[in-house]
Amino acid sequence: MTSDAQRLFQQQLEAIRAAGTFKQEHALASPQGGRVRVEGREVLNFCANNYLGLSSHPAVLEGARRALEARGFGLSSVRFICGTQDLHLELEEALARFFGFEAAILFGSCFDANGGVFEALLGEEDAIVSDALNHASLIDGIRLCKARRYRYASGDVAELEARLGEARAGGARLVVVATDGVFSMDGHLAPLDRICELAHRHGALVLVDDSHASGFVGRTGRGTPEHFGVQGQVDLLTSTLGKALGGAAGGFVAARREVVELLRQRARPYLFSNALAPAIAGGSLAAVRLLEGSTALRDKLMENARVFREALTQAGFAVKPGFHPIVPIMLGEARLAAEFARDLLAQGVYVVGFSYPVVPQGQARIRVQLSAAHEPADVARAVDAFTKVGKARGVLR
Repeated sequence: MTSDAQRLFQQQLEAIRAAGTFKQEHALASPQGGRVRVEGREVLNFCANNYLGLSSHPAVLEGARRALEARGFGLSSVRFICGTQDLHLELEEALARFFGFEAAILFGSCFDANGGVFEALLGEEDAIVSDALNHASLIDGIRLCKARRYRYASGDVAELEARLGEARAGGARLVVVATDGVFSMDGHLAPLDRICELAHRHGALVLVDDSHASGFVGRTGRGTPEHFGVQGQVDLLTSTLGKALGGAAGGFVAARREVVELLRQRARPYLFSNALAPAIAGGSLAAVRLLEGSTALRDKLMENARVFREALTQAGFAVKPGFHPIVPIMLGEARLAAEFARDLLAQGVYVVGFSYPVVPQGQARIRVQLSAAHEPADVARAVDAFTKVGKARGVLR
């Protein structure tokens, strides 16, 4: 590396530190759970995507262990050569069945699923109408295809309708509305009932990334389509196995059978990446089976979220309204968010401060994520810690 390049990179790092937005990683010395071991001590973990507490659930571990012993560590191949095992097919069938689609296809992550789906299905004759707050993986996937792009303000159905009209007036062959089901920084939901209604009226398809909903949003955990009563009206569902559904890795697209088969032929992340490891497939399959049998974990999670939201709102924190287990505590300044998170860790509660460019300037926050792995006493202790630090930092009176 040249000295000029080294100096440039160092200056960029120093600018990030000066802005108070440097992302400090903490190494866990434990499995993922409601409690984790960080910096030599056990703390409460309120920042994981482990919504249902399945990352270390005995049934999931046993499913992974059996698959590891019976099917090996890795496939050393992409799916279409010699990387498809019976476990992959069984998991794809289980995901399609659970979420109410004809078929599903596995990817290494939902980032890969979103990175491959648009280019494989759409061309320059087509159009995509995208929510302005969509996840980076949807944004990057859309950039990779040649379809015309339209954007609407997040959740603004009037603007969505206008963009759909523009896409149709432009002669688009296919039009796809792409949206997150749940927006990860705020925990708010896309209005899928109105989106599906408008899409149907304009002859458009609907693609939903439901990564922060699969397994726990909706009465039986089947995500935002179930919550809004539009199951069967969403054409493509992308989601992850790396959050509520076991938490290891992997993603998928669920859709009609011909769409899934086309993705198997064309989706580049699927064609050119190793197949999902057998242990991940086995553990994820066990997770889906748990959810098919009971809503107990989903119900416990939602009760934890309700109690925590209400307690922090009553304490005087600026909490974005909603019901989702993502609970944003708004602090405004990046440095305050980072220092608030540091103080909470000292109190035994592990959270992370989020600031620009992850969220807009001036909207720094602590993003709390509840889990079914939390017991009521854990939630109460977290509320006490937030209140203590809030008063010490002058956020609360």
